[in-house]
Amino acid sequence: MRRYNITLWPIVASFLSRLFKPLVTRALDAAGGGKRWANQPRIIALNQDLLGGATVAAQRASYFARNNPNVAAAIASIVGNAVGTGIKPRSTHPDAAVRNRLHELWDQWERLADASGRPGGFYAQQALAVRAMIEGGESFARLRTQPPDAGLPVPLQIELIARDQVPTNQWMDLRPGGAIRSGIEFDANGRRVAFWMLPFNPNDPTLPMIAPTWQPTRIPAEDVLHMFRDLVENQLRGLTWLAPVLLRCRELDQYEDAALVRAKVSAMMAGFILNKDAENPTWKAPPGTDTPSLEPGMLVPLNPGESVEFTNPPDDKNYTDFTKNHLRAIAVGIGCTYFQASGDLKEANYSSLRGGLVEFRRQMEQLQHLVIVPQFCDPVWRRFVTLAVMSGAIDAPDFFTNPEPYLAADWLPPAWDWVDPKKDIEAINAGLKSRAQSVAETGADVEDVDEQIAADHAREQRLGLSFTAPRLAVPPQVPENP
Repeated sequence: MRRYNITLWPIVASFLSRLFKPLVTRALDAAGGGKRWANQPRIIALNQDLLGGATVAAQRASYFARNNPNVAAAIASIVGNAVGTGIKPRSTHPDAAVRNRLHELWDQWERLADASGRPGGFYAQQALAVRAMIEGGESFARLRTQPPDAGLPVPLQIELIARDQVPTNQWMDLRPGGAIRSGIEFDANGRRVAFWMLPFNPNDPTLPMIAPTWQPTRIPAEDVLHMFRDLVENQLRGLTWLAPVLLRCRELDQYEDAALVRAKVSAMMAGFILNKDAENPTWKAPPGTDTPSLEPGMLVPLNPGESVEFTNPPDDKNYTDFTKNHLRAIAVGIGCTYFQASGDLKEANYSSLRGGLVEFRRQMEQLQHLVIVPQFCDPVWRRFVTLAVMSGAIDAPDFFTNPEPYLAADWLPPAWDWVDPKKDIEAINAGLKSRAQSVAETGADVEDVDEQIAADHAREQRLGLSFTAPRLAVPPQVPENP
């Protein structure tokens, strides 16, 4: 058999590439070179960039969320529209008695769901977890099974976990086949099986300096809720939603500070008093200072021979348009509309508001049904129902043979305010939308609404009241012999 020396192949390949180089022209400008692409950074592996910069970006995002009013308004708007007063579950079990019992238990439990004991319950934890995800890129929560004598309707509570309690630098190869990557343990098949968590937030200065505080412990993945928005496949940790706009926020803050100081200095200085008598100076600088501080409307005396010169920069006539353009970019980068981040409705009209809200609501629905519900809400409901059955809070003899009817639920997000109520009602009357769909869009359950309407009519008839709407539908009378 003839043998070839494979070490010659790189030389042959280099020769062929040089030979045919004039015949090949790069067609993708985005992959080109030259001065226009010099020193342009690239993202090759997002997990690598998250490991090196996600924590710093999250800390900077937290700063602007606390200090920048536009960023704070944008985050509050997203949380308010995505969660509102709570994304609420409605059981889809075929038995109405089981559904009512589950809803009754849930209403009793959710007010006591917070393991820290703070009021607000599970719906307040929803809002806080979504806020943490927007600011820090991800949020963690732990499902804690409580003892039967804890005084809870169902022995379950939720503990919110800070992102820094899951160290990103926790990396280890496990035998056989597993690995810990960025604080998350995977099995040989790449499935998340556990999270390694610190018992407290390592950045909290009020915690005691004890050894267990700095030793992560292994928590099974089924007890951990890890909520973040996926940007690439196989993403390990989340990235702050403010990442595309952090640098722009910083530059805009500095620009507005400079404009504010310039206007402030112009408004404060009233004038100077010039003393022409060299033998009687009228002003003496305080020790350690060269000039007096500025105060509104102050008159500054000057000593003989002294004069003051100020730079006189021209007024920035483009200030309003400049800041508006940057605020629009910041709002779009975070994921909301311009008027939600700025509060500016001066140039808005019905069409622009409706168009902006329609697009924004599509994004919120995607966030609700692809991130919040599957990653945070649904695991809580399934654990809640399981513990309710196991603790005897609900009688379900067929649960362990067929659990899915008990575990299935629809989640009702907060109601959208009608942009055009007349058209929505016309769509129902024309058969383009069902009442159940329309009621679900308002964040209510159609069965509850129907029961309330029936109770209203019964009370009206009992009290002799009469209203024009709503009225019970009267079926048409069909003759026996058409």
